[in-house]
Amino acid sequence: MINTTTNAYMNTKLSKTYYDRQLLESAKTRFVHATFGQTRPIPRNSGKRVEFRRWNVFDANNALTALEEGVTPNSQILSQTSVEATVSQYGAYVEVSDLLDLTAYDQVISDSAELLGEQLGTVVEWITRDAMCSGSNVQRANGKTARNTISASDKLTVDEVRKAVRTLKRAKARPFNDGTRKPHFVCICSPEATYDLQSDQLWQDVSKYANAEQIYSGEIGRLFGVVFVESTEAKIFKQSLYSKLASSVSNSNEIQLATFPTYDELAYLAVPGHEIYVGDQRCVISAFTEQSNKITLTSPITATSGTPVYTKDGGLLDETTRKAADVHATLIFGKDAYGVVDVEGNGALEIIIKPQGSSGTADPLNQRGTVGAKVTAYTATILNDLWLVRIEHGVSA
Repeated sequence: MINTTTNAYMNTKLSKTYYDRQLLESAKTRFVHATFGQTRPIPRNSGKRVEFRRWNVFDANNALTALEEGVTPNSQILSQTSVEATVSQYGAYVEVSDLLDLTAYDQVISDSAELLGEQLGTVVEWITRDAMCSGSNVQRANGKTARNTISASDKLTVDEVRKAVRTLKRAKARPFNDGTRKPHFVCICSPEATYDLQSDQLWQDVSKYANAEQIYSGEIGRLFGVVFVESTEAKIFKQSLYSKLASSVSNSNEIQLATFPTYDELAYLAVPGHEIYVGDQRCVISAFTEQSNKITLTSPITATSGTPVYTKDGGLLDETTRKAADVHATLIFGKDAYGVVDVEGNGALEIIIKPQGSSGTADPLNQRGTVGAKVTAYTATILNDLWLVRIEHGVSA
């Protein structure tokens, strides 16, 4: 999963091997979602796309009729289902001046590698997590039928876990079974979801396992043949926007937000056509100007200062504040429910160190070096939607 590209760096005593370890140790603490997928490398120079294929199971009803003596029945037709995925690159870097490298108390290069490793490890986790959460096999706590009806009281419970296990068994999902422990499904959940589950008397912590067995990194317990692995990067569906009007408007298609948007809110506001609400009025974004914090709407509205500006894509709305509850996604799945892909020979993570002066005339006084990390070529995709259940639920405060 890791490769290092580096040049001789005259001002450091750290070795290439140490850089490798720094990147890997930082990144691997985040590898939870990326751990359990079917791994499929793309051979070098074979394009950016990979195809997963599986044979479709024959319907038993087609063979249920007894054979007639001396009569050959009609043959069945083999068919396959294919899933395609395309790899992409991601990366980040920092500049390190020669003066900083010579005078800093800390090991700047190795510490930069560690920080970048954690950042890019999180990127790999998010890519995999978001792919896993894109499926349609959804179970909502307390029988809720829509995400925006889920409140904090609709918590993850033992009954919800049992229901998900029943769904997987009905779909004939394959359990994980490598011979080192009993066959099992895997659950990835947030620390908040774990907190709610651990109050149940049926919960079994890792420390209470009767038999010594190989456990996963981050494994915290099990229930009903499901092994639970906790991740701080578990998916949380939040309101895409929540703010208030900075000033009153009258028959205007331009409004100003009272607070500066977060990174995620900026991403939502940047897309024309996205829906927002101003009080009870449904509006459509035409444009957003970050410098002035103003939204241009497709139609004019009238509203007073302090009116909530929000979306309805989170959990249940508070009727007064219009703030939505967060909805947590807990994933329970079998073997080969999803796949992860990288280009063979490169691996998912690469660290790149450029010494001072390596950029030639762009750095004539050898003043700047860089430490970078790159996800060289990676993607993830669901292979069998029926073998992965996403439980959407609230959590205790």
